[in-house]
Amino acid sequence: MLENLTPALAMALLLAAAAPAGAQTTTPAAGTSMGGTMTGGSMTGGPMKMGSGMDRFGGPTYTKSPDLPTTIALVDAGGGPGRFSTVAALTSLVGAELTNKEVAKLTAQYGKESVGSFVTVFDFAVDDAAKIAIAAGVKFPAPQLSGQKLAAQIVRDGTVDGTFWTGYMLDHLVTHTIHDQVMDDIDAKFGAPADANYHKIWNQAMYDLAQALGAKSVMPASFH
Repeated sequence: MLENLTPALAMALLLAAAAPAGAQTTTPAAGTSMGGTMTGGSMTGGPMKMGSGMDRFGGPTYTKSPDLPTTIALVDAGGGPGRFSTVAALTSLVGAELTNKEVAKLTAQYGKESVGSFVTVFDFAVDDAAKIAIAAGVKFPAPQLSGQKLAAQIVRDGTVDGTFWTGYMLDHLVTHTIHDQVMDDIDAKFGAPADANYHKIWNQAMYDLAQALGAKSVMPASFH
């Protein structure tokens, strides 16, 4: 469904579609990476830079170039645009055993109804973001990352000052403007409490995932 395009051009298209009129945007220089590597339980490489302002559910905003290769890899791991499954994506990232353990942990922590809402809203959020981006004319690069390498990159994209934030991750994956639009769509369809629940549970789940991957330096968000 999604045609191949170079990451640099796709980033430029997405930023042009998402940035407010008159805003300036930047893209990484050729040969540079979006982040560092995760080894020995720590983050290495270039530091993540904060954008201005705060996400509505906590943590700073990210307003620089999106990490489109990771975005499309995550969407692909969950089944593709229009049919994304959060459970399928997690299973693809870390395997069925760890996914089942995490779902059981989250259910015990938050309750079956809250976890069910989280999954439903997450599925909708990914499909909605993809729909918005595609309508804006964005063509994503072919998926390259998978499995634990993809999981580690998602943790990096959501981690700032040592803490994982769902909003920061979403800004990094789809731009802050599209993230805000998706949150408005979630609020309209499911209500603001369901949106908050989605951010809260993913904050916890990705902290748990970071620990499972050996990134012991990642701290939990205060909203979890």
